[in-house]
Amino acid sequence: MDLSVYYSVKHLFLLFFMQKIIGINRKVPWPVHFTSQIKSCENLIKKTNKNPGDAVGCYIDARNGIILEENVWIGPKVSIISKNHSLENYTEYKKTPPVIIRKNSLLLTNSIVLPGVELGEHTVVAAGAVVTKSFPGKNQLIGGNPAKVIKTLGNYSG
Repeated sequence: MDLSVYYSVKHLFLLFFMQKIIGINRKVPWPVHFTSQIKSCENLIKKTNKNPGDAVGCYIDARNGIILEENVWIGPKVSIISKNHSLENYTEYKKTPPVIIRKNSLLLTNSIVLPGVELGEHTVVAAGAVVTKSFPGKNQLIGGNPAKVIKTLGNYSG
């Protein structure tokens, strides 16, 4: 017996149960891992076939908008935050442009993308990186805190 089918059905049932019955991320129209949180899914434009938040422990806040182009992969415990507090009044939020992540990009474990950031095509964000500014170039590996370009990559071939 092929156990991968059993585990995938079991996994989908668990996601369905936690999301639709228990109510965790109930308004999100795609499967989301029950340890992940998605805010304002209606402001998340998802052109990718991957489901943001299906990895463990993700935090995706789309209140100012997030645009994910084709083939964007989001690893476990990744945070994408599109809205920031005013530093003069913590109950107010700043209006910023949406976070844009261009096609064929990969965000690795524990990386953080902050408001107003745009990542260019085929950008790999290293594990633990904190992306505080935009990197509109393509074919790049960025990492660190704050993130910087670590190296140039070849064209995406997937």
